[in-house]
This record gives sequence, C-alpha cells and structure tokens, in this order.
Amino acid sequence: MNTWILLPVLLPAVAGVALLAASFWEHLAMGRSGKTDGELSTQMGKKLHTITAVVLVLTTVLALLVAWSGEHEVTLFYLMEDIPVYFHIDAVGRLFVTVVSIVWLCVGFYSFTYMEHEGEEKRFFGFFLLVYAVLIALDFSGNLVTMYLFYELMTLCSMPLVLHNGSREAIMAALKYLFYSMCGAYLGLFGIFCLYHYCDTLAFTAGGTLDGAAASGHTGLLLVAVLAMLIGFGAKAGMFPLHAWLPAAHPVAPSPASAALSGIIVKSGVLAVIRVVFYIAGPDLLRGTWVQNIWMTLTLLTVFMGSLLAFREPVFKKRLAYSTVSQVSYILFGLSVLQPEAMSGALMHVIFHAFIKCALFLTAGVFIFKYGKTRVEELDGIGKQLPKTLWCYTFAALALIGIPPTSGFISKWHLAEGALAAPVGVFRYLGPIVLLVSALLTAGYLLPVTVHGFLPGRDWQAVHSAQTAPEKEPVGMLVPLLILAALAVLLGLFPNPVISYVTDLAATLL
Repeated sequence: MNTWILLPVLLPAVAGVALLAASFWEHLAMGRSGKTDGELSTQMGKKLHTITAVVLVLTTVLALLVAWSGEHEVTLFYLMEDIPVYFHIDAVGRLFVTVVSIVWLCVGFYSFTYMEHEGEEKRFFGFFLLVYAVLIALDFSGNLVTMYLFYELMTLCSMPLVLHNGSREAIMAALKYLFYSMCGAYLGLFGIFCLYHYCDTLAFTAGGTLDGAAASGHTGLLLVAVLAMLIGFGAKAGMFPLHAWLPAAHPVAPSPASAALSGIIVKSGVLAVIRVVFYIAGPDLLRGTWVQNIWMTLTLLTVFMGSLLAFREPVFKKRLAYSTVSQVSYILFGLSVLQPEAMSGALMHVIFHAFIKCALFLTAGVFIFKYGKTRVEELDGIGKQLPKTLWCYTFAALALIGIPPTSGFISKWHLAEGALAAPVGVFRYLGPIVLLVSALLTAGYLLPVTVHGFLPGRDWQAVHSAQTAPEKEPVGMLVPLLILAALAVLLGLFPNPVISYVTDLAATLL
C-alpha cells in the first residue's frame, strides 16, 4: 500500500503535463494548417472532457482509498542526509485530502461547460490537474521540508489559472499573487532554518518536536521564527497584512479557478500553520506569549476588515473574495486560541467553508456564463431567469452566515464556545463579539442578492428587457452546484461524524 500513495499524485500530474503538451502542439498545428482555434476546440472538446473526467474520478477514488486505508509512508529521495522528502498519511492530511478531492471533482465537472466560453481548455485543464496533484502531495507531506517544496510548487502551478484570459488585469493580478505568495514563503523558509537547529526532527509529530535542551535560552528566537511562519503561511490564507492578492486575483480568474482558489488553495496556508504550530513547534511554545496575542489580534482584525470590505464592494466576485479573507481567518482564530473546542470548530470550518464558498463562486460563474453579469446591482431579478441557481446561492449564503441548522452554524458555535472557554484574557470575549459582528455583516452583503434576485420590484422590466420566463439552466453547471449547496446544509443537519473526527484530532494535538 505504501507505493500506492504515489498513484493519486502521479496520475493527475502526468495527465496535466500531457494536456499542456497537447495544447502546445495544437497551437503549432493551428498555425501550420490555418484552422481557427474554435474549429480545433470543437474537434477535440469532447475527447478532452472525457480524458479529464476519467482522470478526476480515478484520482479522487485513489486518493480517498489511500487516505482512509490507514497510516502509510513512502520516501521519495533525500534532500540531505537527515532530511528525506517523503509522504506520510496522518489524520490531518486525511481530512484535507478528502475535502480537496470532493471539491476538485465538483469544480472539474462544472468547468466542462463553463470553460467553453473562456477558451484554451487544454491549458486550463492541464494546470487544473497539475494543481490537484500538488495539493494531494502537499496533504500527504510527511515533514516540514516536503510540505514547503510542494507549497512553493502549488503557487507556481496555480498562477496560470489566475492569468488564464491573458488580459492586463489578469497578468497584474497573477504577478501580485506570485509576489505575495513568494514573500510569505520566504518568511516560512526563514522559520524552517531556525527550527531545524532546535528540533529533534522536522517530521510531523503531534505535540511538536522541539528539543528542550537545545531550545533552552533561545525561546525569543524561536518565537520570532514561528511568528514569521504564521505571517508567511498566513499570506496564502489571506490573513492581514498579506491578504491583498485575494481580491485582486478572484475577479479576473475564470469562476472555476476562483472557486478553487477561495475554497481550497487558501486552505493550504491553514494546513501549513497547523503543521508548524501543532506538529513542529508545539502549542506550549506559544501559549500565553506575545506571539499568541499578535496572532489572535491579526486574525480578528482580518475577520472584521474582510467582512466590512465585502459589505462595501459592488463587484460580485470581489465581494466573495473579501468574504474569503474574513472567513478563513475564522479558522485561524480558532487555531490561535490553542483550545480543543475552538480547534474543533476551526477544523470543521475548513470543511464547511470549502463547500460553501465553492458553491457561491460557482453561482457567480453561472451568472457570468448566462448573462455576463459581474456587479451586484446587475443581479436584480436574476431569480426570474435562474431560479435553481439562485436557490443554491441562498442556501450556501445562509450556511456562510451561520443560520441554523446549516453547517456554518455548527462550526461557528464551536469557535465561539472554545474562545469563551480559553484563558486568553480579553480575547475570550472579543473573539465571539467580532465573530458575531462579522456574521451580521455577512448577512448584509450576501442576502440582498437573494432578496433583489427574487423580488426585484417594478423597475425590473426596465433594467432587463429580455423575456421573463425562466431559462434552461446548464445541467453540467447546475449539478455540481446542487451537490455543494446540499453538502452545506446536510453537514449541518447530520454533523456528528465530522464533529467526532475533528474532536478526536483536536484532543490529540492539544
């Protein structure tokens, strides 16, 4: 079984490289034959979708089988004599790879219809599969160095998804994404250099691996190193002050790429933070220190700031991007209080937010695909044309706000209860207050789309002169959207398996 760990990484990686090579040769053939891109896309589209669908399904099945078959490991090579690059499956990696696989499968099938109007499908699906492979490798990483290698590779492979349409705005957003990610990664690398000297091993071990004798007298340096890693890896998670790439990248990327960025790729920053704090440095190093106070302050500032900016933002996808800035810091706050129930809430929000936010971005994609609507005020009356899509949006929005009995209520309840039970001074009360204010702001920027979408008022005919009968909604886009919206609700109605899993995991780590 150990060598089977490689299959869910190699399969999408090889398929992705093959599609990129095919895209390159297709452009050469197009130049020689004089055929248009549209003609070649029509000829190859069905075959491309079939190949991608098969790879996605097989990879998802393999990843889940390998992840849930027990703890296994395989060494790839040795970077240095005492630093192997290897995969090891544990409870956290199992949770993250399950979420990644479900979302990637839904977004992939959604993309078959959506990308028909974006063009360059081979290139998109090539990088889409490559990113999937890298994310699985990241989740299966067995030590800090292996995780860092795939963390950097993920940035390079996902950047082309942002600049897909090749516009000036897309190029600038992709460069901003690259710059912020690299700056954050270098802060993480500084921390790795420091921890290497004071840890018994860089292999992920619950509770941490600090060598007490070696670290004695160097606590100040270790705290600075961990803070640098929290800020650096927090950049990918959209935590202040390295959050600005998110609202820049999301509006210009194709909606499936936005869903992947917002639902999954930002969680790689969360995974890196979990690995550093709970598997290498150890929570006892941070508990009660100035680093914990700074970390909690940055997360709560990001929660409030992201919600406020989303409330004021008129561009729909950019509004959802600011929402991601806020919501992912819910997770980081739950981790920062270093309390089991709060950590359980944070891990639950990793799962629930991935499904919810992907559903919201895929909804935005349907609006763009059908009508080219990108601003909130342009969505008035959209429920008359796309009722099923807007209902999916509504259920996902209610879950993100945290209205019971949706999944978002469950995770936010545990976050608030954990904060109130933690010995963190003023943050014990400040945290739940900020979370509550953020929830009200979330309702303020999400629900008006539903209200005005279904009840546009008498001015709707003047704004939309097209027919008022509902249009046929694209099935290939609607089915993945229905699945994600259903998960956002059903995981709140039947949360016990998730609660049991993350509670045991939090107890192990704390």
